[in-house]
Amino acid sequence: MSAPRVLVVDDEPAIRRLLRTSLATQDWRVIEAGNGMSALAAVKAEEIDVVLLDLGLPDMDGIEVIRQIRLTLPTLPIVVLSVRDDERGKVAALDLGADDYVTKPFGMAELIARLRAALRHALQKEGTIPLYVSGDLNVDLVRRIVTRSGDEVHLSPREWDILRLLIRHAGRVLTHKHILGQLWGANGDVQQLRVYIRQLRQKLEINPERPQHIITETG
Repeated sequence: MSAPRVLVVDDEPAIRRLLRTSLATQDWRVIEAGNGMSALAAVKAEEIDVVLLDLGLPDMDGIEVIRQIRLTLPTLPIVVLSVRDDERGKVAALDLGADDYVTKPFGMAELIARLRAALRHALQKEGTIPLYVSGDLNVDLVRRIVTRSGDEVHLSPREWDILRLLIRHAGRVLTHKHILGQLWGANGDVQQLRVYIRQLRQKLEINPERPQHIITETG
């Protein structure tokens, strides 16, 4: 299983430490930011799956963070985490595109369930089915669990990113250039991509020499 990546944005070190420890035990990879500017920088620099955002930040209002994220990443799931329970703050966050709102104090089980729900909703917005099935291959895009013939398949983070991209465009031909641009940017290397595709076939195909799931269209 490849760990989902959550950006935790909170100015309280104790809260970030609690979330980091608790989420890590549930196989989440936590990236931290202590203020709004750091959060915006992390969203640009990292591959983030969901944002857990405190509205009360020292350098800018969390509402502004949501607004700026939505300008470039309209479907990135955002779950607001705040001590504020006023209706105005909640409505403003949701109107700007936040997917959910959790008030401190919170229970970890409920928080994780809401994060998963936000991931599921984001996939549905994109038109992607959260559970992808192809023959003996099953991919849970929310829990990031891949199984082949009932046995779990362990993927590296980069292998997962490639597989997720292919699933989002299942049935369509994707060029090397498109895949590299989506996952590596300007630093992509075709040979490196071919290595990852070969590794994915070794893990996902019954016969990697005659693949059924990841097909190459010559030319």
